[in-house]
Amino acid sequence: MKVVKFGGSSLASGEQVEKVFNIITSDQERKVVVVSAPGKRYPDDIKVTDLLIACGEHVMETGEGGEFFDAVIQRYTAIANELGLTEEIVEIITDDLLKLLADRSKSREHFMESVKASGEDNNAKLVAAYFQSRGVDAQYVNPKDAGLLVSDEPGHAQVLPETYDNLYELRNKPGILIIPGFFGYTKDGDIVTFSRSGSDITGSILANGVKADVYENFTDVDAVCSVNPGIVQNPKEIRELTYREMRELSYAGFSVFHDEALMPAFHAGIPVHVRNTNNPTAPGTRIVNKRKNENGPVIGIASDKGFCSIYVSKYLMNREIGFGRKLLQILEEYELSYEHLPSGIDDISIILNQGQMNFVFEQDILQRIKNELQADEVKIQHNLSLIMVVGEGMRCNVGTMARAAKALATSGVNIEMINQGSSEVSMMFGVNETDEKKAVQALYDEFFAGVIA
Repeated sequence: MKVVKFGGSSLASGEQVEKVFNIITSDQERKVVVVSAPGKRYPDDIKVTDLLIACGEHVMETGEGGEFFDAVIQRYTAIANELGLTEEIVEIITDDLLKLLADRSKSREHFMESVKASGEDNNAKLVAAYFQSRGVDAQYVNPKDAGLLVSDEPGHAQVLPETYDNLYELRNKPGILIIPGFFGYTKDGDIVTFSRSGSDITGSILANGVKADVYENFTDVDAVCSVNPGIVQNPKEIRELTYREMRELSYAGFSVFHDEALMPAFHAGIPVHVRNTNNPTAPGTRIVNKRKNENGPVIGIASDKGFCSIYVSKYLMNREIGFGRKLLQILEEYELSYEHLPSGIDDISIILNQGQMNFVFEQDILQRIKNELQADEVKIQHNLSLIMVVGEGMRCNVGTMARAAKALATSGVNIEMINQGSSEVSMMFGVNETDEKKAVQALYDEFFAGVIA
């Protein structure tokens, strides 16, 4: 059995839904289908989810959905018309959305959750209706009926353990099951969404629950690339990588997967296959527990900007019991989380997302560290980019760090900091944001130039 997830771009129009139909019906093992809300049809288009958020907010302010409601219904109507469906499905979707917008029994937060989730929910109904119109045994399955239970954390729902036993019963349902992604239900019956891009999470949860052999994630790219194609032209494609490698790359800026999305599939040991809806014959990328390290030490390079570093120096820091705890406690009191913590015997750097900071309490923090910890030097550096070089092969290749450092030096990039995880699957370089693209290109040239795809 395969669980198959389609993203918003794969369902943005009737033409795209037709491609989804052909993909699903070409393989009888594709039984569980997870769908997103309709995405962009062209670069300046607006995703249905964004229209729904605007619609919900407009209702909260004025009592009416206005032009946003009309825009949502027009999107579904256009898809239904392209597919030759009757008006019945559009009427069902319209009635559903009207009922949601008229329900004032919920809190503002839960009201918005229900409105956001309706994009996926109603698209699943439309896709199921199309499959049925083509004579295929298919049915829409609501996450509540499937037993997909989540915590009551709007926008950040976590799956509850009993969900997996509930979902296993889906194996007994006949035909193709069309299930909306992005949300689940609390035990009190409220709709709560996962993080944005949460349909990937739904697919992973379902793959775990039904004990699928493969979780296929269809998107709009042929494969996961070894580096951001917006920085490096025509980068090498990755044919196979491990969950650990994908997690490291997702954290550092890879946008193919939400960084929480693979966890349920990972725990169940289910391989994930990234494929292209618009080119389904392309080999794609497989994400697995273990792979053969035949590509060299590095599988991918990712980067992200918007970080800062607090540098703290104190002579004999390593002899002072509790220094690290006291330092992190100051950050905790300001509700700050840190990303990395590279250190030496007399100094330590705390890497934070600088979006958490503001000038007023930033100065307070620096002064408190200086005074309370009696530090010799405390300073902050803004506008850093973190570049992650990732590969399981680094464990058994000598000199990878030296190669990377030399490549950056040769390109004229100053390294502000270096941190290598104890697992030896990744190493991180901090550079000024102005040097990010140059640094990524230099590292790509070092590790991938001349490598056969």
